[in-house]
Amino acid sequence: MVIFMKEYYSLSEVADLLSVSKETLRRWDRNGKLSAVREPMSNYRVYHKDQLKLFDSLDIFLNSTGHNNKAIPNRDYQAIELFAGAGGLALGLKQAGIKCLALNEFDHWACETLRNNEPGWNVIEDDVKNVSFAQLEGKVDIVTGGFPCQAFSYAGKKLGLNDARGTLFYEFARVVNETKPAICIGENVRGLLNHDSGRTIQGMISILDEIGYNVVTPKLFKTILYRVPQKRERLLIVGIRKDINQDLFEFPKPYGKIYTLKDALKKGELFDCDVPQSPGSKYPKKKKEVLDLVSEGGYWRELPIKIHFVPFKDWIM
Repeated sequence: MVIFMKEYYSLSEVADLLSVSKETLRRWDRNGKLSAVREPMSNYRVYHKDQLKLFDSLDIFLNSTGHNNKAIPNRDYQAIELFAGAGGLALGLKQAGIKCLALNEFDHWACETLRNNEPGWNVIEDDVKNVSFAQLEGKVDIVTGGFPCQAFSYAGKKLGLNDARGTLFYEFARVVNETKPAICIGENVRGLLNHDSGRTIQGMISILDEIGYNVVTPKLFKTILYRVPQKRERLLIVGIRKDINQDLFEFPKPYGKIYTLKDALKKGELFDCDVPQSPGSKYPKKKKEVLDLVSEGGYWRELPIKIHFVPFKDWIM
């Protein structure tokens, strides 16, 4: 199902939009914090779009008419990707028209994936601590990296670059300091926002400030709101070099449309072909017979009552 300027949203959809569990929504319904209405045919809980306007985080989404966010680069832009993994972030940069000058990754098989998928990429397989990028100073516009978040010791909110030595965020900041890009982009999990009562991220911000970057207020992105058929959430920390007009930057706006697994696998608005056929794992015969009793889009309650009481181990063998 695709959400686009809808009047009503299901329990699952609202749970995804608000990043809460369905049980939390049921509890809110019971205590009156967010009362659901019942869909006449199915008696399922649903929510009118006007109810969701109570949540500031959904305001832009609910009023969106489908932001594209597509920008055409006005010149060739160069980037360095740290902690590149299998290249997800770097691939996004490529699709935005930005060239990766170098990608650094420690894991061998991740590097093999990078080389196989993008033979033209300059993949540096090494511990980032051993790699200097100083020769690229003045040649890099963007430094990005999904650095692992280790805790580090400091006092209060002020943390200097040397105080973070030994952590991978230090290496991220070091490369930014070496190359002096126009902007740097750190990507991390939602938990960084509140790690150590918020002091960890404040320490990171103070380090970027020390090396010459103003940090835009970190923002949590729900990928499901940005034309990605996935519920993943990611925190972006964007630093802009202090000699650059800070007003030129803005975060992308939600697309106003949500895509599902079907959109990821089938030809449609996102992709121009279906994913290749794959036999996948084979279920045991008895388990397949049980699963075949569930209709497409259905769930376990559709199964005959007698199956509900059969121990799981007895019908998967």
